[in-house]
Amino acid sequence: MQVMPRAPAADFDAIVVGAGHNGLITAAYLAKAGLRTMLLEARRDVGGTAASEPFAGVTVNVCNCDHLTFRTTPVMAELDLASFGLQYIDIEPAQHHMAWSGGQSWTQYHGVEQTLDSLGRTHPEEVDGYRRYLRAAVPAVNLILAVACEPPSVRTLSRRAVRQRLAGVPTILRWSRRSAADVLRSFFRHDALAGTAAVSGPMVWGISPELPRSGLGALTHAMRHVASVGRPAGGSGMVPTALARAYEHHSGILRVESAVDTILCDGDAVRGVALADGTEITAPVVVSACDPHRTFLEWLRDPPPSARDIVRRWRAIPHPDGYESKVDAVVSTSPRLRAVDAPLGTTTIVAPSLVEIDRAHRLMLDGQVHPTPGLLLNVPSLLDPSMTDPNGVAKDPRTQVVSLEVLYTPYRLRGGWSDTTEPWRWLELLGDLCEPGFLDSIVDWRAMTPDVYEREFHLPAGHATSFAGGPLAAVRNPNPELTRYETAVSGLYLTGAATFPGAGVWGASGRNCAAVVLEHAARR
Repeated sequence: MQVMPRAPAADFDAIVVGAGHNGLITAAYLAKAGLRTMLLEARRDVGGTAASEPFAGVTVNVCNCDHLTFRTTPVMAELDLASFGLQYIDIEPAQHHMAWSGGQSWTQYHGVEQTLDSLGRTHPEEVDGYRRYLRAAVPAVNLILAVACEPPSVRTLSRRAVRQRLAGVPTILRWSRRSAADVLRSFFRHDALAGTAAVSGPMVWGISPELPRSGLGALTHAMRHVASVGRPAGGSGMVPTALARAYEHHSGILRVESAVDTILCDGDAVRGVALADGTEITAPVVVSACDPHRTFLEWLRDPPPSARDIVRRWRAIPHPDGYESKVDAVVSTSPRLRAVDAPLGTTTIVAPSLVEIDRAHRLMLDGQVHPTPGLLLNVPSLLDPSMTDPNGVAKDPRTQVVSLEVLYTPYRLRGGWSDTTEPWRWLELLGDLCEPGFLDSIVDWRAMTPDVYEREFHLPAGHATSFAGGPLAAVRNPNPELTRYETAVSGLYLTGAATFPGAGVWGASGRNCAAVVLEHAARR
């Protein structure tokens, strides 16, 4: 898109604050369109929690490595990320599922019939319910993924719905009024189906499945039949690495270890930022890919009159605490689960019942971790050997990387995280599920708990604020800056997980924000 010439008094045409994957995407699109762009990152490395990093001689992912929605957007093709080193490994089967309450595990594939055949061998009584579930859920997922690829509005939602002949609209309307638990109970009886769907939906969102109006969280099983699970070769961090290369290829300037202190305004318009070291950088456009609370309440220190309402609203919005933790372990032998007769390259969900998930949520609010929390387990190095050989130096082929994500682990843990034995207890729980010898095989391990995410990744209270809800929440949101990407301050925009369509390595928010910025620049 052709844009107007920059104002000569400004250092740059646009400043993007925060080099997580959405900030990188916005910056890359702006630079590609010809805007002279500065990307600022407080850490030494780009990527945020989508990054990978070295640990104990191997590569580990900061968060879980399965990418489901990123390749449903045009970002990879439009920014030609393959030419900058991004390649995906397709994960098949898509996921394994098991319940703490026992019974057989089951395996989900991208293909529906293959999944039903598998389910028929382990849970034949659930096959009819799964068919009914997919008839309702798949059209809704198709509509949500389509709507996510452009800035949401009643017009775009209506246009997409008409293209699909309104398929998916009834489900979105009905399920949006119900709790995810109610929806799941209407289709499934076994914890290995209802519980695992709640783990990868409401639990990942940090809410109870019993919460009213959380029903779209029940779409998670269907997501894996519409989109394909994939992992970047070399680790999740290859996405931000390729994005940074694309950004710099288009003459974008990246500045790391540059924490922002203040968003500067001139009248009702933004004029740039001041860094923590006092450096001022000017631009008529500033995009914050960071937490909205920090953006509006810390950085916008002298808000113009046009921003008074937005500052007031965000001051009244409670900031949620972090609730996710991740353990990375280097092991001398790949573990095997007794209940899953398959290698653990594919992610396995270990789920409590819906009742226990709700109890776990209440325990979390009281600073405790449930005795048997929701787990997401995989051994990414089984499908990507480069994870254990990042420098091309041959290692013992038996060495593997274990990734264990644990949900509802409170930021405000009773007694604090520094002296707790909780993370080791999670490994002991995994050891109880595995064939003998798992704990003895651990060579080294680390725990990424909410306090670590706060300290090392600048996430307030260890939590990355995430947009909640689907398309209806997008067009009726009380905080329109989360769905329109523009704010009441002229030239100040938002992107990131807090904005539509939300968390995960998706990238649609970054692309949508760039589209809004470029449209406004073209008008000027």
